[in-house]
Amino acid sequence: MTGGHGRLDGIDLVIFDKDGTLIDFDAMWSPWVANLAGRLESLTGRVLAAGLFDGLGFDASTGRAIAGGPLTATPMARLYELTAELLIAAGVDEGTARAAVGRAWEPPDPVALARPLADLRRLFGALTAGGRRIAVATTDDRDPTERTLAALGVANLVDALACADDGIPVKPAPEMVWAVCRALSVEPARAAIVGDSPADLAMGRAAGAGLVVGVLSGVGARADLEPYADLILGSVAELASG
Repeated sequence: MTGGHGRLDGIDLVIFDKDGTLIDFDAMWSPWVANLAGRLESLTGRVLAAGLFDGLGFDASTGRAIAGGPLTATPMARLYELTAELLIAAGVDEGTARAAVGRAWEPPDPVALARPLADLRRLFGALTAGGRRIAVATTDDRDPTERTLAALGVANLVDALACADDGIPVKPAPEMVWAVCRALSVEPARAAIVGDSPADLAMGRAAGAGLVVGVLSGVGARADLEPYADLILGSVAELASG
């Protein structure tokens, strides 16, 4: 299902995922995981990239994250632990593995690598002009999320955030949606969830969202999103007319 006016009828709040939905997922995360693997190989003297890519859900042949893989919907703290676990599973002793991850770990730059997938000021302005509120629910941490939104010039248009380090269960659990809805006094049935991954949309379904929208601008293909989505769009830009 695509296009058409009125797709947000009955919706008072639009909750967006961040990476892959508002900004280019692979521009942010693909160089990061490739560089991480290179640093870890240098530090340990071991060939690790293939195992790391497989364990983190990254397809080196295409340079893209794999829909449903850990890279697409796992908090940074858990990715850190998972990376150490993958090194240990590859035969690196635990002390060496954890020391190497500690030295190699450099989160991606949330400003320099944030490439918007639409004119977000125009989109958010159109939504607020229609009387709707805006939130972001992401498995990234709060500080980089706030920095990204500020750099994109839309922080003042976002009414609430739910982030991985907020101390609530993350996607595909429903709690992020519920937390945002409580903060803004909006019933989940009057909220739309917009995301590019199965975890985003499964979160919306579990939360009882009134509308679950998949976008094809990130990690999920149409076949990945269709089981969960009420509506599938090419990108969030199409919501500006809704």
